[in-house]
Amino acid sequence: MNNQELLLKEIRKQLSTSTSLNDEIAGILNISYDAAHRRVSGKSKFSIDETLQLANHFNISLDKLFLKNDKVIVEKTIEITSLKDMLSYFKKSAERIEQLTVTEKPTLYYSAKDIPLFYFMDNTIISKFKAYVWLTLLNSEQINVSFENFVVDESFMEHTQKLKKIYENAIVKEVWNDTTINSSLQQILYFYESGLLSFKSATALYLDLKRILKLIKDKSNQPNSNFSIYYNELILLNNNMLIETNEKLTMFIPYTLLGYFITDNKESCHNVHQFFNQQIINSKPLNQSGIKDQNLFFNRANRKIDYYLEQLNNQVDLLF
Repeated sequence: MNNQELLLKEIRKQLSTSTSLNDEIAGILNISYDAAHRRVSGKSKFSIDETLQLANHFNISLDKLFLKNDKVIVEKTIEITSLKDMLSYFKKSAERIEQLTVTEKPTLYYSAKDIPLFYFMDNTIISKFKAYVWLTLLNSEQINVSFENFVVDESFMEHTQKLKKIYENAIVKEVWNDTTINSSLQQILYFYESGLLSFKSATALYLDLKRILKLIKDKSNQPNSNFSIYYNELILLNNNMLIETNEKLTMFIPYTLLGYFITDNKESCHNVHQFFNQQIINSKPLNQSGIKDQNLFFNRANRKIDYYLEQLNNQVDLLF
């Protein structure tokens, strides 16, 4: 059986016996009945675009259909080298995730090697700083622009707010450890020591990180909340994200700072789903823990911030 026959076989499985396959394909591809008949009969071939269109319409996994079990077809996010690219990245990301979650409340799993980017989607100094860091590290021409002279387009917040809304409406399960805040702490210090970030801004950024920690702690203590945070001491986290709906699982795997591979390969997503659940079993659920365990976790994180604040102040004292 050739690839076209395999695809048509999967499509037929989803149609009732009374539905015309030719009519269905003609409607989906916006082609004539005769053109659809030629494709169904094997007299002509589906184009790549037509194959993808049919696969998306019928939610058919092409990697599962055409490839061996050890190969997976992935979609990838756009490459970012400019602020325009970043705006497009967040716009497309919001649209992509919105498509997955439009009909139901999803469950979102996040392996937080770094603080999840959803926390940087308010109109705060830390949200501007993260956009500055991402663009600086992805675009060499940006490297000598100071944080204070960096301007974020208003549409950036428009797109990130859509992502934040999806996140807030989801059932969220985040796995953190003691290193989750480390990169944000070091980024602030690095740009301050590079002369690209003022002492005033650096101090405000560390204090804004404290605000985020308090926000997370408060969320974890809300009754009947859709938010859960788990403290894992055993493994290194990787910023993987998994979205679960009744229809399917979709996995987001990081490959650069903001770049993600996206796949809904059933076997791979099922394995990652199991792995997330295993991580959760081996983690401490801070929502369900007592005040002592919660305070131990959040106090350690706040002490790290205090240590970096002290380093800032010590460097200023040396100048006088």
